[in-house]
Order: sequence, then C-alpha cells, then structure tokens
Amino acid sequence: MTASWQGVHARGAIQCGIRGLLRGTRACQDHRMGTVDDYLAALDEPSRATVGHLYDLARREVPEAEQGTSYGMPALIYRGKPLLSVMRTKTHVGLYPYSSEVITTVADRGLLDGVDHAKGTVRMPVDRPLTDEALRALVAARRAQIEG
Repeated sequence: MTASWQGVHARGAIQCGIRGLLRGTRACQDHRMGTVDDYLAALDEPSRATVGHLYDLARREVPEAEQGTSYGMPALIYRGKPLLSVMRTKTHVGLYPYSSEVITTVADRGLLDGVDHAKGTVRMPVDRPLTDEALRALVAARRAQIEG
C-alpha cells in the first residue's frame, strides 16, 4: 500500500466519522474510496490474496451484501449498514466488523484465541489470516445484529 493511499484512507475516515456523527449515523458513504473490488485491484500480492479471501468468504456467507464504503473504508454493506471491512495496513491486515459486541461474542467462543483483537478490530499478519471458522462466526454475528 502506498503512503498516498494511507493518507487518503486516514483523511477519509476522519472526515467521514465527523460527518457521520453530525448526521447521527454510523455508516458513511465516502465516495473518495472505491469499491471492495477497486481496493483489491490496487493491492500487491500476497495482500490481495489474503484480503480477497476474507471478503470472498464474507460474500458467500451474506450474498445479499453490496459493496460500498463505511468510515472511509471499502466495506460490505448489508441492509444499509456496514457488515465488514478488511484493510491492509503497513504492519497487518485489519478486519473491522463495526461492532465490539460481535468481537466479544466470537472471542468468548474461543475462536479468536491467539489472534490480536481489540474493541473494534481483529488484526492478523498477512501470511496468517483469520480462520474461515472465525470469519464465518464474525459475519454471522454481525448479520444477526443488523437483522436485529
């Protein structure tokens, strides 16, 4: 990922977050970021393979999800709400399910043991992606949360 891409990402996320707060919404459609497919096309290997696999699996789990952006990041959108974003950073791949509750639920089941995670993100080395089982659990929990 280039420094300019990181700069656009950071500025977009900050500006989108402020606009979202002012509007009282959590999801923000920021048109400066491309779609998930655009983002994947810009990545080098092996990042493209890792990030692409995670997005592909999420799309198989929720085929109704559409590509969009949320908080300035390419994301899968389900029923108008962000389902998941996966981004390559300088040091890792970050997975953002837009819910700390979802991460806690999946972590409590032991599916994130040995995986670096915090309130709103799951971080993994590009060469050791999250297991398919853990990703399916995160996506299923987020989908259920959106369906309310």
